[in-house]
Amino acid sequence: MTILAARCHHRQTILGNSMIDYSFPPQPSSFVPIAGSRQVFPVRRIFCVGRNYAEHAREMGFDPNREAPFFFTKPADAVVQDGATIAYPPLTENFHYEAELVVAIGTEGRNLSVEASPLHIWGYAVGNDLTRRDLQIQAREKGRPWDWGKAFDNSAVIGPIHPVDEVGHPDSGSIRLTVNGAVKQDADLAELIWSVPEIVSILSHSVTIKPGDLIMTGTPAGVGPLVPRDVCTVSIEGLGDLITKIGPRE
Repeated sequence: MTILAARCHHRQTILGNSMIDYSFPPQPSSFVPIAGSRQVFPVRRIFCVGRNYAEHAREMGFDPNREAPFFFTKPADAVVQDGATIAYPPLTENFHYEAELVVAIGTEGRNLSVEASPLHIWGYAVGNDLTRRDLQIQAREKGRPWDWGKAFDNSAVIGPIHPVDEVGHPDSGSIRLTVNGAVKQDADLAELIWSVPEIVSILSHSVTIKPGDLIMTGTPAGVGPLVPRDVCTVSIEGLGDLITKIGPRE
């Protein structure tokens, strides 16, 4: 269901010239497959951009002007791979899909210009930002963080990462989501309010981006609910399909 990774076989780890004696074995690192390779991409952090398509901003009740983008995060161990079946999550009656382009960072950077930002991108993937919409809206209305609506277990579905050397930097092309074959979201990457280089640049002025960081760049209009036994497919031109099945409630 969730990402498997190599586990630490020893409690002691060498750090510099010192030995760290863990009180218990550390949790395994999350990773995402690399398309066409036996290698995998280790996940460090997951940043998400809110309301980055104009029509989605409108459907959520906001004016889609170009104010500074805002970010929220998901834990690295929320990653789920392509083809997984995930349980309908607890505490929600309004569990939503969100098709997204995912950016994978491969080189550390700080205070990057828009022009320099693409040099720090390792590749791109298809993503699905699963959301407990009722909890997100409750938090928003009370001025509270979105964590319970966005950062829950198995909430970051991410497909294989395609290296920049193979796919370039997609700035246009179809992004589409279907549920049981019915089209729910259908847009173009060119409709992003803030482009990928702008997003990476802005983020790098707040935190140092590092290899292993992922950025989910926002979802188009048409978000809606998923229920048990649904099959959700996200497709991005040039990056393939990402399929998720919804299992029974936890």
